[in-house]
Amino acid sequence: MNGIIDASNGILWGYVLIAGLLGIGIYFTVASRFVQFRFFGEMIRVMTEKPEYKDGSKNISPFKSFCVGAATRIGTGNLAGVAVAITLGGPGAIFWMWIVALLGGATAFIESTLAQVYKIKDTKAFRGGPAYYIEKGLKKRWLGIIFAVLIAITFGLIFNSVQSNTIALAFENAFGMNRIVVGLIITVVTGLVIFGGVHRIANLSSVIVPVMAILYLTIATVVMFMNITELPSVIALIVKSAFGFEQAVGGAIGAAIMNGVKRGLFSNEAGMGSAPNAAATATTSHPAKQGLIQSLGVFVDTILVCSATAFIILLAPQFRSGDVSGIELLQNSLSSHIGGWAAIFISVAIFLFAFSSIIGSYYYGETNIEFIKESKTAILGYRIATMAFVMIGSVSSLSLVWKMADLFMALMTIINLIAIGMLAKVAMKVLKDYEMQRKAGKNPVFNPTALGIKDTEAWEEKRQEKKVG
Repeated sequence: MNGIIDASNGILWGYVLIAGLLGIGIYFTVASRFVQFRFFGEMIRVMTEKPEYKDGSKNISPFKSFCVGAATRIGTGNLAGVAVAITLGGPGAIFWMWIVALLGGATAFIESTLAQVYKIKDTKAFRGGPAYYIEKGLKKRWLGIIFAVLIAITFGLIFNSVQSNTIALAFENAFGMNRIVVGLIITVVTGLVIFGGVHRIANLSSVIVPVMAILYLTIATVVMFMNITELPSVIALIVKSAFGFEQAVGGAIGAAIMNGVKRGLFSNEAGMGSAPNAAATATTSHPAKQGLIQSLGVFVDTILVCSATAFIILLAPQFRSGDVSGIELLQNSLSSHIGGWAAIFISVAIFLFAFSSIIGSYYYGETNIEFIKESKTAILGYRIATMAFVMIGSVSSLSLVWKMADLFMALMTIINLIAIGMLAKVAMKVLKDYEMQRKAGKNPVFNPTALGIKDTEAWEEKRQEKKVG
């Protein structure tokens, strides 16, 4: 994600959310019998599965849905945010980042499975998310509306202004480009994408996300091979620092735990209620498939991308001095490995990471605006507002925006945690059904009636279509 938590150290709600997210992650991990580990191979298989489209309409594939979710998960926080975590918490922060990511995989499975169960279909595609499962599963539309308002403001507007600000600063520092010019370019390109609808967003994400992730991970892999003899000692440093056996930059074990936990939780977004909006868009035969795919997204975001950043920094000498932090620490560290062109590479990487987050975050807002009221005028207004915030973010100081983001994000996360906690039995029932069908050698097909699950509009329509055919 975009590293919001890094701007809110010491704020009480941050610690409350950490306790809630960790607690529910542990509960879901145990209750699902470690679904994020048992089904890891299945996640890969399902993501590459080619669904059969029999209704003649344009549908979102599981892979494209994965990419839309990854587009918002993988943001500038995976670069600058990890650097800040190391600066404040030392190398041990990375160990705790890994731990919470592994727990967050179970939470991601639950919320994204629920999004699929209670999704609906409009004239263009499927849509859903927390607002939808709060309305249909908990019968509390009023609470769903509150969540929809919060996520529309938080992701589509506030977070997008943060992302455009990061892009503008990076290009100003690397190329001397005027931030107004950069802002105008980002705004125009954003408009071209979001006015194309969810299919254009999904198509663009399916190109940008894999390319940017593979390129960045390739550079990190090269760096690790260049320093292969030092890698074991760096891994040992991470583990020792995590438990206070070796102090380094950031000091105490408490700093390592808190910064690692915050980086992990707020990077992969598990429990926030954001990724389920992407999960709901996919055409699939069983809800658990999207739960597994979005669980894999947590692994890619934190275990792969955030770890890549960590190793680039920890294999370089700059982090020990404490003279620089954030994106500058990453740029300097990478430069020491591969040369001066690293600053340009990081600027381009930031653009790809941040821009994909902008379009993914916009979609989260759009689908929740449609939940409140299906209105072309409202969507048009929201698109214009999104473009305005992208432009404003490019040229502004964002201290106030960060504080607003902290508050809105906290509220939406709390609402989602309550909802998925209350609906966990539904997701567990769906998981058991999926597991039984796979053991029987079948391609799992969801039948909500047989499982006693009601108000599954999209699935009921699908079954009716089959009966008529």
